[in-house]
Amino acid sequence: MSGVHLELRGLTKVYRKGDHRIDVLVGVDLEIGAGERVAIVGPSGAGKSTFLHLLGLLDRPTVGEVHYDGRNVTALPERSVHRLRNRSVGFVFQAHNLLPEHSALGNVMVPVRLSGSPVAVAEARATAVLQAVGLGDRLAHVPGELSGGEQQRVALARALVMGPGLVLADEPTGNLDPATARGVFDLMLALNRQLGSTLVVVTHSTTLASEFPRRLLLQDGRFQGT
Repeated sequence: MSGVHLELRGLTKVYRKGDHRIDVLVGVDLEIGAGERVAIVGPSGAGKSTFLHLLGLLDRPTVGEVHYDGRNVTALPERSVHRLRNRSVGFVFQAHNLLPEHSALGNVMVPVRLSGSPVAVAEARATAVLQAVGLGDRLAHVPGELSGGEQQRVALARALVMGPGLVLADEPTGNLDPATARGVFDLMLALNRQLGSTLVVVTHSTTLASEFPRRLLLQDGRFQGT
């Protein structure tokens, strides 16, 4: 699948707590080309995760628009957003977010089943992508039986099983030791190149960020170096 072309127009996110107002993102205008690989860096609390959630339709902006391939997806009803997110967006989170009672295979099958595909189709697709991330011999293992690196590879497989045009990763190696993090990161980049999807990664690692063709610094609610 080819990548998603992203365009953000006046993206603003404001949180309020009583009389206190927090401007996390302020009028962000940004364009990310289809198939582009972008690293987002910035200080803690700068709004990097918030930005990723808006980009992936997990949250809606206070003001502004997110466009996928020229379509204003922030204007879609919630049901359409859920469908689009399931089929077009893959997420990798720092904390894995795996279902502890489900096997590796069961976890990766979830997005396919949510799309309405039969169990046999979901199982075949999940098995293939788990084999691609080197876990073909761990299909029946639950997360508690897997190492941290293996759990993150399951999370990566789950993010890629629908062949999404957009992959978003929020500190995907933040909980791993350096050697394991390197392996997971290299695998993510290799699979992304095969898939041809647009990849946006939030990371605190300047070493990992330096390997991206484009790096954006989020600071004071805006991007530097766009």
